[in-house]
Amino acid sequence: METLLQSCPTFAAKSPVKLSVDQQFAFRSFAFCKQRSCNVKLRAISRSSQDGSSSVEDVRKDSVLLGAETDESGSIVGFRFVPQSGDTKVSNSQDDLSNDTEVIVDDDLPDNRPTKVTYNIVFATSEASPYSKTGGLGDVCGSLPIALAARGHRVMVVTPRYMCGGPSDKKFAGAVDLDCRIKVSCSGGVHEVGFFHEYRAGVDWVFVDHPSFHRPGNPYGDAYGAFGDNQFRFTLLSHAACEAPLVLPLGGFTYGEKCLFLANDWHAGLVPVLLAAKYRPYGVYKDARSIVVIHNLAHQGVEPASTYSNFGLPPEWYGALGWVFPTWARTHALDTGEAVNILKGALVTADRILTVSQGYSWEITTPEGGNGLDELLGSRKIVLNGITNGIDVNEWSPSLDEHIPSHYSLDDLSGKIECKIALQRELGLPVRPDCPLIGFIGRLDYQKGIDIILSGTPELLQDDVQFIMLGSGEKQYEDWMRATEATFKDKFRGWVGFNVPISHRITAGCDILLMPSRFEPCGLNQLYAMRYGTIPVVHATGGLGDTVKTFNPFANEGKGEGTGWAFKPLTRECMLDALRVAIETYRKHRSSWVGLMTRGMERDYSWDNAAVQYEQVFEWAFIDPPYVA
Repeated sequence: METLLQSCPTFAAKSPVKLSVDQQFAFRSFAFCKQRSCNVKLRAISRSSQDGSSSVEDVRKDSVLLGAETDESGSIVGFRFVPQSGDTKVSNSQDDLSNDTEVIVDDDLPDNRPTKVTYNIVFATSEASPYSKTGGLGDVCGSLPIALAARGHRVMVVTPRYMCGGPSDKKFAGAVDLDCRIKVSCSGGVHEVGFFHEYRAGVDWVFVDHPSFHRPGNPYGDAYGAFGDNQFRFTLLSHAACEAPLVLPLGGFTYGEKCLFLANDWHAGLVPVLLAAKYRPYGVYKDARSIVVIHNLAHQGVEPASTYSNFGLPPEWYGALGWVFPTWARTHALDTGEAVNILKGALVTADRILTVSQGYSWEITTPEGGNGLDELLGSRKIVLNGITNGIDVNEWSPSLDEHIPSHYSLDDLSGKIECKIALQRELGLPVRPDCPLIGFIGRLDYQKGIDIILSGTPELLQDDVQFIMLGSGEKQYEDWMRATEATFKDKFRGWVGFNVPISHRITAGCDILLMPSRFEPCGLNQLYAMRYGTIPVVHATGGLGDTVKTFNPFANEGKGEGTGWAFKPLTRECMLDALRVAIETYRKHRSSWVGLMTRGMERDYSWDNAAVQYEQVFEWAFIDPPYVA
């Protein structure tokens, strides 16, 4: 009997309960059916017993039968019993089984699936689209909360109320002052912080208000560089994010102490540290959990060690944030390299760690990709996971996009050719629908591999192709784009700057999208491209390697598999080789090319898909006790 009960994993995992004779027989029968791979639902019915043996009615006396537990396919994997009182124990005796018991298979029994657990979730972030955005962080924190709220969770996003004195201020017009002020002790003084609130798309958008967030520029700096008080500004954000669930009666009641905090990048990295150092020692947030989400490990919030006192943390917690620069990174021979690293503190104290792709979660544990934190991240591998970002499938949809001249879909791809012709005409290129059109969209800097593109473009343009680049960044690359356009007037166009409608039209009109990034935590442009039937050619790193699978024409009985080309290592030669294969496939193997387009467009890029994976990590976060010193 013990062996058979152990074959039912769900039951074995539950607290032991006292089973009646009929219940034991039901479990024996269930185990036997499970071993025979029978996908049935069982109902134990007892006949009257002359010797007074227990019947099914005893279930109500000894324990409460909540019903069967089923897996995703509908198969029973266990029964749920809750003891009513007293110490309970599973009987292993086979001698107690009554021969007057029968099992009836009943496929009409109700499907009693366990209720999904919902959480009070608090996002702490420096950006949240559409209110503020400089990159992928804003996209994630503007879309993922909505997807989680739609799945039944209560979600709050805490982000600064940036007042730049321009048109962007109108994005906060729907937020109302909650008339709630808190005092934050940090940076040698006490600072008053206010809260604004907007309820939109099922999410509580909470905006932290303070004069330090009211200035021209982007969230981090202006034309003269990064703001010198960013450490202070985002320390305020972290303190406010920890206080908001306790003091803001949103919808009539607060979120309370049992929250799940998602601290995004270093800007919110003090949140898990504050939970452990400021709140839990006093019994507050003892049931809360925190997850730090790394969108780009290259940015860590590093400042001189002398600034530790600005955080408002107890002195004994210096070790959590203390960091020492490697010798080669120090400014001079007498430099001790001592510093504080906010992201390091988050990695030490968070209950779990997430990155925005599985590939990137591995890369950051290596010396090449760890930016000095690889040993710490390697020591916490057990709580480190990667989940690929989703995209806004309504904004990025070839059948709905308001920025493109012709709509198209999987059922009718003819509109893509019209988009290509319109793009060539708009940018002054010769209108040639048959000519492979390659595109690039992104920052013009070292991370994006622009130097590789620069070295390979002259040879690439010797072929019969057209190449369009959109982006801004380092002046040397902007000047190169202008010079290349003057040299290859019929083949190359460089748009210096960034333009949202043009980015949509390049994504829809090009045949190939090139992304030779040195590292890419997730990457979104390759996801946009595949959704629009544009084939990505990427360096196989981070999220690019996760999402783009190299085309194999011989797989699936000659039907092929893959959604593009992912090359490595990152060299001029490898990039050009991958582009040549893609160009040759486009010209000579049209059916294979259509297959590539179709497989890319069929994939699920929605945030709903990512939200399901986040829920699994949430569940894991609450299995273990929270971090304590």
